Amino acid sequence: MKVIASIDDAMRLVGHELGVSSWKEIDQARIDTFADVTEDHQWIHVDADRAASDSPYGATVAHGFLLLSLIPKLSKDNYVVQNAKMGVNYGLNKVRFIAAVTAGSRIRIRSELIDAAKVADNVVNLTVRHTIEIDGSDKPAAVADLIARYVF
Repeated sequence: MKVIASIDDAMRLVGHELGVSSWKEIDQARIDTFADVTEDHQWIHVDADRAASDSPYGATVAHGFLLLSLIPKLSKDNYVVQNAKMGVNYGLNKVRFIAAVTAGSRIRIRSELIDAAKVADNVVNLTVRHTIEIDGSDKPAAVADLIARYVF
């Protein structure tokens, strides 16, 4: 796990891997709960019988936005920003969903700091590329460039 304790630390870490999280299972209960919260009950996510017969994946799959929502939690294994007065999500530059995550699969996050843009003397935008890997797959589930703004 990398520690970013200042804007200077962030600048030095640009281009470096920050870490790889532990594995997390994406079970059907989590997918169903996410469907309930977002009101997205498309059959490919919640109907195991239909997904087994009609889906090219042979099983239900996690919502792409479910995967994105797990980035903050899983990336805590990879790096920590210390000494900041606050940090907020600033946005996403690019997101690609590459491979489906079927129910029961395990994912993890690989994080790389790709940019640290100083906004003011005490403010920096960190752009971290998060690659969501699937256990046993050569292809990642997704790649997302997430921007977080920190005030030191």
